[in-house]
Amino acid sequence: MALFGKNKKAAETLPLEDIILPKHVGIIMDGNGRWAKKRGLPRKVGHREGAKVFREITRYASKVGIKHLTVYAFSTENWKRPEDEVGALMKLFQSYLEEALTDFKDDDIVVRFIGDRTGFSPGLQKLMDENEEIAKDRDGMVLNIAMNYGSRDEIVRAVKIICAEVKSGRIDESEIDAKLVSDHLYTAGQPDPDLIIRPSGEYRISNFLLWQSAYTEFVIMNKLWPDFQKSDFDEALRIYSQRNRRYGGV
Repeated sequence: MALFGKNKKAAETLPLEDIILPKHVGIIMDGNGRWAKKRGLPRKVGHREGAKVFREITRYASKVGIKHLTVYAFSTENWKRPEDEVGALMKLFQSYLEEALTDFKDDDIVVRFIGDRTGFSPGLQKLMDENEEIAKDRDGMVLNIAMNYGSRDEIVRAVKIICAEVKSGRIDESEIDAKLVSDHLYTAGQPDPDLIIRPSGEYRISNFLLWQSAYTEFVIMNKLWPDFQKSDFDEALRIYSQRNRRYGGV
């Protein structure tokens, strides 16, 4: 995972309208807690500021022509964080999803939640359902919000479903291939991510879209998520456009 491609200088000056856009972008929204700590603020303030950036970047990605955007909002491992921080995040999710019912009503964005939503309160699950329902007939960018998501859990879930289908006779063992597995993931029917952006300078994938990112290009940026701007998104797109994607070939 390199911060920049070989042609960083060219990427910096390439007009956005001339670049090759990825169809699917993933973002690991990292650094909210560290952003707050650097300012002597509670971590929940960082999460609140990060939510504002999420709204802005989501709309911007849709505007520039991204067809699919997947953001990592809350992982299966995040439950291990201090109880007060998890509680603050749940309140933030509740507030955001309530606002989103009206906040995104004029945006042509299809909202989907990926992950095990049964881990959340009934009220939060209801808000997820309502947000998906109100956006289901839109035909713009698909926004996947990964909540209580872990890619290993996703793959295990897919394997269990496939095993059950084999056992019941709905499919034969000989039919199991990479496409069948993909068709049983949360992102079934969507293209694999072309680009994953990770702010905060951490060189980890953190259990995010492991299966789907087999040939994904990564851009790591030394900027905490609450400081992330549209210009940073543009830079990542330009860097991606300069990459030579060979998919294992020459």
